[in-house]
Amino acid sequence: MPISKERKEELVAQLKELLEDCNGFAVVSAVGLSVQKTQSLRKKIYDAGGQYVVTKNTLIRIALEQMGWAVPKDALAGPTAIIFGNDSFPAVAKAITEFLKSEDFGEKLMIKGGVMGQNEILRAVDVEAVSNLPTLPEMQAQIIGLIVAPSRNLVTILQNANSGAVNVLQAWLDKDGAA
Repeated sequence: MPISKERKEELVAQLKELLEDCNGFAVVSAVGLSVQKTQSLRKKIYDAGGQYVVTKNTLIRIALEQMGWAVPKDALAGPTAIIFGNDSFPAVAKAITEFLKSEDFGEKLMIKGGVMGQNEILRAVDVEAVSNLPTLPEMQAQIIGLIVAPSRNLVTILQNANSGAVNVLQAWLDKDGAA
């Protein structure tokens, strides 16, 4: 059944809202996947800070063009679903790849490509590579560790200097007391 022009405009507006809130998305082929597996995938993606949306390729292409995003034309062929990375695209990409590795889906579920940061078109292998990147909280922890390390080293040096001076004084006192 054809979709009315008004409904298409509503759907494009919804897709544009999703694009405003995301920092990347993956395009997957999900043909013949059971309802239970699809719900499980949706939950895993939602828990990772993403959103799973089934849409017409033409509508997502229009939304991407209107928002100034790169259009992964090769990935937008055939039945597709879009997985938006709202909080952290690497975390969502990791959730997708872990779900794919959990069992053999064959042709029923596979990554076709994606876009990261509005203008970088990704192939399927690139999405998998992004899944190996640290998530935002992991990067924040690494940066904090780098910032704190020099001060921690300075405190350790000062403590060792103080304990060394105390040990020398104690040895001198012990020597004088024994004499």
